[in-house]
Amino acid sequence: MSEQPIRTLLSEQDLYLFNEGSHTGLYEKLGAHLVEGGAVFGVWAPNASYVAVIGDFNGWSQAANPLQAVGSSGIWEGFVAGVTQGHHYKYHIASRQGGPGFDKTDPYAAYYELAPQTASIVWDLGYEWGDAEWMTTRAKHNAADAPMVIYEMHIGSWMHKPEDGNRSLSYRELGPKLAEYIVKMGYTHVEFLPIMEHPYYPSWGYHATGFFAPTSRYGTPQDFMFLIDTLHQHGIGVILDWVPSHFPTDSFALSEFDGTHLYEHADPRQGLQPDWGSLVFNYSRHEVRSFLMSSAFIWLEKYHVDGFRVDAVASMLYLDFSRKAGEWIPNQYGGRENLEAISFLRRINELIYERYPDVQLIAEESTAWPMVSRPTYLGGLGFGMKWDMGWMHDMLEYMKMDPVFRKYRHDRLTFRMLYAFQENFVLALSHDEVVHLKGSLLTKMPGDDWQKFANLRLLLGYMTAQPGKKLLFMGGEIGQWGEWSHDRSLDWHLLKNPLNAGIQRFVADANKLYRAEPALHQLDFSWDGFEWIDCNDADQSIISLIRKGKDGEVILIACNFTPVPRYSYRIGVPQGGQWREVLNSDATEYGGGGIGNLGHVEADDIECSGRRHSVVLTLPPLAIVFFRGDD
Repeated sequence: MSEQPIRTLLSEQDLYLFNEGSHTGLYEKLGAHLVEGGAVFGVWAPNASYVAVIGDFNGWSQAANPLQAVGSSGIWEGFVAGVTQGHHYKYHIASRQGGPGFDKTDPYAAYYELAPQTASIVWDLGYEWGDAEWMTTRAKHNAADAPMVIYEMHIGSWMHKPEDGNRSLSYRELGPKLAEYIVKMGYTHVEFLPIMEHPYYPSWGYHATGFFAPTSRYGTPQDFMFLIDTLHQHGIGVILDWVPSHFPTDSFALSEFDGTHLYEHADPRQGLQPDWGSLVFNYSRHEVRSFLMSSAFIWLEKYHVDGFRVDAVASMLYLDFSRKAGEWIPNQYGGRENLEAISFLRRINELIYERYPDVQLIAEESTAWPMVSRPTYLGGLGFGMKWDMGWMHDMLEYMKMDPVFRKYRHDRLTFRMLYAFQENFVLALSHDEVVHLKGSLLTKMPGDDWQKFANLRLLLGYMTAQPGKKLLFMGGEIGQWGEWSHDRSLDWHLLKNPLNAGIQRFVADANKLYRAEPALHQLDFSWDGFEWIDCNDADQSIISLIRKGKDGEVILIACNFTPVPRYSYRIGVPQGGQWREVLNSDATEYGGGGIGNLGHVEADDIECSGRRHSVVLTLPPLAIVFFRGDD
């Protein structure tokens, strides 16, 4: 008699951890898994009276391959002979509530049909990685004292192939092109807008239905692994945008999965997200927590990602987020804090850092919630970093102003330093700022074309100068005129224009300077790495500051936010000797006017700004200059 194929993947420990809310490896247990002679299918549907696998291997029959309930776990499981890689399937579910049965895609599927089709695909995730060197050394790339300058991008609209129907690049086509570009531009990391499978392309991936699968729009799971592998082999980290805050209402997916509100709250005051018309995860349900934890861990384990940017954290923290009085339910203490979501975030952050201490977890959190990027044992949420939304809003509002009026809002340049080290901040000029009729970064800038480009170089240079890690959305680095659209490629042809090419060259040089100079990145999260020289010259819209490294390295920075050159401008410096100009945004190779300091200045023994030494600078119009102190 031949040996019977394996018919279950679930141990008693699996069931215990799943129902307890602490299982992080459900992608190995639920979904479809190839075994000898066929595949084992498993799905959670506790309120179902009947579950069957339907697919192209059984003529989509609702009776051919029923699954069996696994004790009281709520899981249904079964073996189906003859199933091989590439077979399409769904689950047919009959609810205890009665009514006709319905078909659902697999929440744990590793791969899906190309949208708008919605079937899951049986798929093995085997891949031979070539990134061992990166994986053993990535801790130093993700450390708090390491340079981190992130290129945020949407895969489908970065570059198209006009010779092939103007389609997006595939994962495999993107890999070498993107790696070459990122190296050229001096970025350390790429952050992908959500690549988890999503039915509605204009959602940019933020309305995911497949939390365990990269979208099939650009290739297979292994193709996506190849993209990450290629970036790693070029020394580039990969951060994924991850959305555990909500999911879409599409009937084929998680919504009312077993005929009841399984993944979401039943009460719309808790379960409906009014801003996005989506459904909120029920974090009090243990199995939902296991689902989301496992979603995070599959990307870390199977896809070698180097961290997450967690979307819309504020919407998770507050029960009244975007809700009016009477439209939300207080917590057990009468407060507005979502205690279950807070508990979930703390626990998943703890687990990830415990098992992967060399990755980074970054929160997009838009309120003043305290200690987002502080450890849980101190009462924090346990993230490693947090986007600085306040700096972004202040700077864009300031830069939009005609320079004549900037002196009246000088505080927008300086206010950040009142809170800059309360969190480990990432300064982000993200996709959110160049969509929905907000215009591109370039078109936000005032003045004629030359002034617009000068202002943009100044803005990006000031971001380099400020304490904190950096993030820029694609297109900003080439001076894109049109605001971003997911339906078209970036306007790469603009680089034929010297001003656009100059912006790109300046961003690359600023990134490389930030990475090369310890003073610009080692102490991004500490007052020890920052010092104002003069932040009070509002009349001339000039600020000057110092960035410092751990071993005494010093970078002097001065910004002129007006179109008027400032000659013979004296500022105090921390040491005598020569100060070499290492970056000037007004250099002719960037499209500037070439006004500068002839490569260096010498410090005088003349007291200024409360310092024994000082230098006399030429400050170009709408420009930033960086100097290295050479003993």
